[in-house]
Amino acid sequence: MAAPMEKIMSKLGWIKTVEMHTGGEPLRIIQSGYPKIDGDTILAKRRFARDNLDHLRKLVMLEPRGHYDMYGAILVSPDLPGADIGVLFTHNDGYSTMCGHGTIALGRYAIDYGHVKATEPETEVNIQCPCGLVKAFVQVTGGRTGQTRFHSVPAFAFATDLDVDVVGHGKVTVDIGYGGAFYAFVSAERFGLDVRKSRTRDIVDAATAVSNAVKEQVKLRHPDDDDLAFLYGTIITDGNDEWSDEPTANICVFGLAQVDRSPTGSGVTARIALQYHKKLITLNQKRTFESGACGSRFTGSAVKDTKCGEFSAVVVEVCGHGYYTGEASFTREDNDQIKNGFLLK
Repeated sequence: MAAPMEKIMSKLGWIKTVEMHTGGEPLRIIQSGYPKIDGDTILAKRRFARDNLDHLRKLVMLEPRGHYDMYGAILVSPDLPGADIGVLFTHNDGYSTMCGHGTIALGRYAIDYGHVKATEPETEVNIQCPCGLVKAFVQVTGGRTGQTRFHSVPAFAFATDLDVDVVGHGKVTVDIGYGGAFYAFVSAERFGLDVRKSRTRDIVDAATAVSNAVKEQVKLRHPDDDDLAFLYGTIITDGNDEWSDEPTANICVFGLAQVDRSPTGSGVTARIALQYHKKLITLNQKRTFESGACGSRFTGSAVKDTKCGEFSAVVVEVCGHGYYTGEASFTREDNDQIKNGFLLK
């Protein structure tokens, strides 16, 4: 006799996932059950998912199956030569163009789930993200995957020492950097806050106010595609941008006031690009970046000068470790009034 769950599974469609985290930030990787995502390019696939399948993003990201700060990855067929896998990143408000913590986790996943053959001591995994091709390098010892570093797409300083009018705070000076996604950066000190000690709610409120101001007052552009030209979030830092062997802390607030638990891999990329632009660090000078939310750490360094259109840019290496937390299967029943998910604000 079939168990109750087996009877249900035989009638309903199921989305199956692998659950991971990097630096405390979750990554829900879609294993099966998602419809085919159409598009000749990965940005076209991102648009298709946004316009046609967003109900499924809400299903797996939001409550009751997810939570306010859930993060996800949908594997898609890559269209770039040399790419091993393609990926769309999802969060509480839509689809990102880059995710560093996700890339670190996906490096392990791609090997462990057979997308890439393991070689020791390090295996290269080429991941096509919406922002471009990101090269991950995964440590493999005795057949077991471990720490992962990645080389970013060209990262650059978009604007420095830019004044914006922020509601409730007056003029605030920000830097804007690109690390696969655009971020505004501002020191917590400007708001009388401390990224390691202040209430997360206060950090979120300050960051959200800055993001709203930048979105209203600054027109972003990216040389490759207009789909990349939007502000993803604001990163509140401890202000310690000049190189030091001591960790520097930050908290990233992105999407719909979503808090990254990790140090934010694409944010670290953009922050290093700004520091390099300001001559606060040099090539191959490694820094440690700490999450003000939970204390987890990434390392990062500028490794190569390059260009991105008219912008002087740099390739950044970010290193961290993704971990498995489980597997899951999700469905919905037609008579469930909240079957499509909800966001508790």
